[in-house]
Amino acid sequence: MNLGDLVVRKSYGADITFRVEQIQRNQAIIKGTEFRLLADAPVDDLLPAREAEETELGHRARIKAVESLSLLQKERQDGIRPSGPGSSGSWIPGAADHGYFEVPGKVLHLDGDRAYLSKSLSLYEQLRIPAEGHHVPEAAMADTLYRLLPRVRPDIVVITGHDGVLKPPHTYDLYSLGSYKNSQNFVAAIRVAREYERHYDALTVVAGACQSHFEALLGAGANFASSPARVLIHALDPVYIAAKAAVTSIRETVNLNDVLHHTISGSQGVGGIETRGSFRIGMPRLSNLATLKVTPSAV
Repeated sequence: MNLGDLVVRKSYGADITFRVEQIQRNQAIIKGTEFRLLADAPVDDLLPAREAEETELGHRARIKAVESLSLLQKERQDGIRPSGPGSSGSWIPGAADHGYFEVPGKVLHLDGDRAYLSKSLSLYEQLRIPAEGHHVPEAAMADTLYRLLPRVRPDIVVITGHDGVLKPPHTYDLYSLGSYKNSQNFVAAIRVAREYERHYDALTVVAGACQSHFEALLGAGANFASSPARVLIHALDPVYIAAKAAVTSIRETVNLNDVLHHTISGSQGVGGIETRGSFRIGMPRLSNLATLKVTPSAV
């Protein structure tokens, strides 16, 4: 077995595909390819998995991820169009006549996993959502946000990476932050974000990873968080929520039903509170400056 190999765990019924990150004697550190799970396992508990093979759980997650992306792309394309007769949606009267331009919410994404960050930024780009991403260890996220927020001035902050309920000999107490790998680091980062902007509709905070302390993250000031049922969440769930906020009109709240049912992990994996979107339109349509013929007037 080598670093980078794809494996599954025999003791868990080969439910999730992992990639080997480290090998220390007879113990391996493994990272989920689809789920935000960092785990350790005895080497003799691991079986090789081929690149083309998928576990049943991974297969269902991939299909759901494709469906969710398609829905987001449709919403992004529909933009400000009214959703039906008598529905205002995010439509602004006169926009069709005079032309308009779109200003989706800007995302600042901090991720404890470099590979997941790359996937996330690729998705923002596909959806034409402005985003700046940084690979940051979870313990350094609070300090990093303190430096970045005044410069980036985002509408939406994503704070994610790896988390999980700790194994014995740690005390098994789901109410205690000390029972989680990184929830306390996410809480510290959320508090920094709320010190920067206390208004929940001026800065949307999406936080958490697998099995995170959902109640503590919301209590610290997150708009959306994981994981209500302490389940694994898909790598792209935080991205879906951020994108949903970025393409929802400022005159509407993010559809919580969509968040709960169209994220890959569903209502057991993510939740949140009513929050206004960050999408704006402006008029008139921006001109192509290369085609303008302007008579200079300044001395």
